Amino acid sequence: MALSNEQIITFLQEQFPSDILGIENPYGLLSIEINPAKNIEIIKALKENEAFDFIFLTDLCGVHFPDNKGKEVGVIYHLHALAHNFRLRLKAFMPESNTEINTLTSLYASANWMERETYDFFGIRFIGHPDMRRILNVDHMEMFPLLKQYPLEDSSRTDKDDRFFGR
Repeated sequence: MALSNEQIITFLQEQFPSDILGIENPYGLLSIEINPAKNIEIIKALKENEAFDFIFLTDLCGVHFPDNKGKEVGVIYHLHALAHNFRLRLKAFMPESNTEINTLTSLYASANWMERETYDFFGIRFIGHPDMRRILNVDHMEMFPLLKQYPLEDSSRTDKDDRFFGR
């Protein structure tokens, strides 16, 4: 039996009625905004439900929307039910003042490096992560380069000549 968007939506709304904050279907990909405090419970329910069986965490990444007041920073999860070839996107947004969310490493071993990368570039801390430290940037770096509060170019560079960049 093919898995449908309606089955997923109905299940989540029945199990977590106050924690499903939004539902979209852009480009045919079911996208559900969830309460960040319940990320483990929701994803565990989707993984352990035999009718769904979301056993594969395809991707986990961070986003930063500075104009989205109270929900500036977010974590995006892409889950895949391999037996049904069904993909699902979950989004959890947080205020810039508190960018902490529970780790998924107890559910998916692959979350380990993805969460470290997300921390490294966005500063999102994953509570309970076994090794929360930088993975790609230098350890002494004090900023998180993918936050949009930093300029795209280094204005202190003196070796740049705008003529060579079409400006």
